[in-house]
Amino acid sequence: MAESVKVKIEGSVHSRKKGTPLSEFLPGLNLSRQPLLAKIDGQLVDLDTPLEKDTEVQLIYEGSAEALDTLRHSTAHLMAHAVCELFPGTKTGVGPSTEDGFFYDFLREEPFTLQDLSVIEDKMQEIARNNIPIEKLILAKKEALRIFKEMGQVLKVELIEEKGDKEVTCYKQGSFIDFCLGPHLPVTGFIKHFKLLSVSGAYWKGEEKGQQLKRIYGTVFFSKKELEDYLQLLEEARKRDHRKLGVELDLFSFNDDLGPGLVLWHPKGAVIRSVIESYWREEHQKDEYDFIYAPHIAKLNVWRRSGHTEFYEAMYPPILSEGIEYELKPMNCPFHVMVYKSRQRSYRDLPLRWAELGTVYRYERSGVLHGLLRVRGFTVDDAHIFCRADQLEGEIKRVLFLALRLFKAFGFEEYEIFLSTRPEKYVGKIEDWDKATAALDMALKNASLEFQVDEGEGVFYGPKIDIKVKDVLKRSWQCTTVQLDFNLAERFDLQYVGEDGNFHSPFLIHRALLGSLERFFGILIEHYNGNFPLWLAPLQVVVIPIAERHEDYAASLDKRLRENGVRSQVDLRREKVGYKIREAEIHKIPFILVVGDKELARGSASLRVHTQGDKGEVSIQEFLEKVKELDKNKSLIINL
Repeated sequence: MAESVKVKIEGSVHSRKKGTPLSEFLPGLNLSRQPLLAKIDGQLVDLDTPLEKDTEVQLIYEGSAEALDTLRHSTAHLMAHAVCELFPGTKTGVGPSTEDGFFYDFLREEPFTLQDLSVIEDKMQEIARNNIPIEKLILAKKEALRIFKEMGQVLKVELIEEKGDKEVTCYKQGSFIDFCLGPHLPVTGFIKHFKLLSVSGAYWKGEEKGQQLKRIYGTVFFSKKELEDYLQLLEEARKRDHRKLGVELDLFSFNDDLGPGLVLWHPKGAVIRSVIESYWREEHQKDEYDFIYAPHIAKLNVWRRSGHTEFYEAMYPPILSEGIEYELKPMNCPFHVMVYKSRQRSYRDLPLRWAELGTVYRYERSGVLHGLLRVRGFTVDDAHIFCRADQLEGEIKRVLFLALRLFKAFGFEEYEIFLSTRPEKYVGKIEDWDKATAALDMALKNASLEFQVDEGEGVFYGPKIDIKVKDVLKRSWQCTTVQLDFNLAERFDLQYVGEDGNFHSPFLIHRALLGSLERFFGILIEHYNGNFPLWLAPLQVVVIPIAERHEDYAASLDKRLRENGVRSQVDLRREKVGYKIREAEIHKIPFILVVGDKELARGSASLRVHTQGDKGEVSIQEFLEKVKELDKNKSLIINL
C-alpha cells in the first residue's frame, strides 16, 4: 500500500497519497474563496507543490502581502512573455517584484518606446485572458542549459551556470519559460489590473562594465480601484517632484561642469537649510549634546583601521599628496573617535554626546543619482554617543524620542520603526552581535514603541534601528538610523577608567536623525508641495505697493518686519499689482501685504494668505504679533 501523509488545512486534517500536489486537497475543503499560494513550515510555495510528509498548510489569499508580491512577480513574467512574442530575439534578464510593482530587464538593440508599452500591455491582457496555467518545472541543470541555449537566451544560461545546483527550478506558461525560484500564481487569469509605467536603461547584474539592458517598469494590483488609486498617487507625486519644484521656486540646482550629484544651494534653499540647522542645534542643546567639527579628508590608514576600506563600497579613490594617501570621508565616525582618544576618559565623563553637521562624500553610480534624494556630496546630521553598558538603554531611548520630536515639528506624524539585524558581511563576534541586537530590542520594547524586525539589514559593524517617516502621500522615507557599534571601540582601542580603577571599553552609538540635509530637504519639498509652513518658508511676507506714491510706506513696512525677525521683501518693480500678486502666489509666499491710499492713511495693509485668498485690512502690529507667534510655535497651519 502506498505511503500516505496527513495534512492539516483550515483546521481539518486530510489524508492523501505521499507526493500528492496540494491543489488536489483543495476541492473537498468547501472554501469561500480561491487561495493563491500556501505556506508550509514558514516557506511560501505554489499550490501544485507535492506534499511529502505530515504537515500543516496555511493557505494564502488575495489581500495578503505575500499574495501581492507574488502577483507582481508573476506579472513581470507575463510582461516578459509578451515582449518575447512581440519582439522575437529579445534576451531576457531578471524580473523581480518591487515595493510598488515590478520590472524586467531585456537585452536588445532597439530601446523600448512609450508607444511600445501600450502594445505590450495589450499583448499581456490577451495572454492573461487565455488563463494559461503557470507550471513549475524541476529540471536537471544540464537539461535547463540545453533548453535555454537552444532558445538563444544567453543571459539565462549565464545565471543557470552561476546559480544553478544539480537541479534547477523553472516556470513555464504557454510558449514562455523562465529560470526562477518562484513561487507564482496558479494561472495567468489572476493578472488583470496592471499598468506599464516607464522605460529606462540598466546594467546586467548592476555592474557598470556589464552589458547595457533595457528595463520596463510596471505596477499591478488585485482590484481596479487599487490600480486607479495608485496611478492617481503617481500623478500627484509627479506634481510634487522636488526636482521640478526646486527649479520653479529657485531653491537648488546641479551643474554638470561641477560634477553630478553635487548640490548647489540657492539663496532661498539656503534660508530653509539655515532654519533647519538652527532648530536642530537648539533641540540638541536642550538634549545635552556638544558640537564638534571635523575635516573632510583623513589618511587612508584611518579608514583601513575602521574597516571601511574592506566593507564599504561607496568610497572615492584615494588622493596622493607628498607620498601619503588621503581619503574623502564617507562617514564622520573616525573623527569623533579621534576626539575621544585625545585625552584619558573616566566613567564620570560618560555619556559623551557629540553632534556634527558633517559633510561626507560617497561615490554613487551615475545611474542611481536622483535629485536631492541620491547625491554624492551631502551633510549628515550626525552624532556619536560614548557610554557605559548601564547607560546604553537610556541613551537609545533618548535618541528615539528626540527623533520623533523633530519629525513632529516638521509635520511628520506617521512613521514605522525597524530593527535591522546582522548582514551577510560583518565584523566582530556573533555573540557580540547577539548582545547588541538584544540591547536595541529591549530599548524599543521599554520605550513602548512598535517595531518590525528587518533580517540581515544591519551595517557591517553592528545592528541598527531605522525610522521611516510617512509623507502626506503615505510614502515611506528612511531618515533616522541608530546604530550600535561594538567594533570601532576595539579597533581604535577606546577606553575609560571605571569606578573600579580598571580600563573598560565604552559602547558607541552612531545616530543620524533627519539623515542627510539634502535628502530631508527633498522630502520636505514633496511633502508640502513647496507650500512650506511659515517657520520654514524662505520668504514669509512680500509687501506690494499699488502705485509709486505708496513705495516709501511699503518699504517702511518691510523694514519694520525685518527688524522684528520676519523674512520680508518689498516688491518695487514697475509691474501691475495683479501680476505681482500672481507671482507671489506662484512662489508660494505665505503672506502678501498690499498697500494703497487707504492703507497709507490708516497705517494698515490689505492681507492675502497663500491658498486662502483675501483676508481684508489688518493692523500692522496685530499682523506682526501673529506672524511672530506662528513662527515661534512652528505652526504647520496658518489660522488668522
